Amino acid sequence: MLTASPLTLNFGVEVSGIDLSPAPGQRTVAELLRLLDTHGAVLLRGQNLTPDSFLAFSRHLGELAAPPERHVAHANHPELTLLSNIIEHGTAIGIADSGSPWRMDGAHLKTPWRATALYAAEVPEHAGTPLGDTWLASSSAACDAMAPGLRDQLPGLRAVHIHGAGRKKRSTPFFPDSGLTQIFRKGVEHPVVRAHPVTGRKCLYVNRVSTSHLCGMNDSASDALLAQLYQHLDQPQFHYRHQWQAGDVLLWDNCATQHRAVTDYAWPQRRLLYRTLIKGLAAR
Repeated sequence: MLTASPLTLNFGVEVSGIDLSPAPGQRTVAELLRLLDTHGAVLLRGQNLTPDSFLAFSRHLGELAAPPERHVAHANHPELTLLSNIIEHGTAIGIADSGSPWRMDGAHLKTPWRATALYAAEVPEHAGTPLGDTWLASSSAACDAMAPGLRDQLPGLRAVHIHGAGRKKRSTPFFPDSGLTQIFRKGVEHPVVRAHPVTGRKCLYVNRVSTSHLCGMNDSASDALLAQLYQHLDQPQFHYRHQWQAGDVLLWDNCATQHRAVTDYAWPQRRLLYRTLIKGLAAR
């Protein structure tokens, strides 16, 4: 029987009573998606999945997106990305460092990815303590708790998101093509306060990785307001730190939730997570 308990006071639930190794039924999938839409993140522990069974489960959540990092996709499953520091034949098989700044997957797309799903196959440890934690932050709870003086500056405000903007200055928003499409390099606009495509709940939709600048503002004003929004989101009451166990499945919503990685492990400590990306829904 499916049961759900809160991960934090503000967001996230841990679900038990489900075995994902056989494909879950339609009612179970619908309930998981409802919990994801409502709470922003869903954790299921103790799963025993292969790449095939994790991919089959992910496909029940929605249409899968082809990841941009094709070179670290699973050899037999292009929709399955490897997050791993494992080295084979002198080459890293996956993404070894998923990045420490807060981010939303797919914010650089016109229709951002709905959700991200991770499965932990191998978790590094030191003296019995798991390493390579993942932080989540509730952009919806952060939006709800915004001070009026800050909130009043945001209605109608839009931000430009560019793939890799966090590594570039606004004065050079176009950077040399490295196999990326023009839309990745040019970027897209999204509301700074974005309505969740299912629930309509307001979410703070800017991040240090893809947000280039705020529309209609000069550089200094844009940078100053973005810094205020990032500082607000950095408050610990909006955060959850997930300490991985082998067999964990963690789902998060890419509108209501931001994430970042902790890279406190190094080869030969082995880390292997499988990642899938669920395509987005049109805005409400």
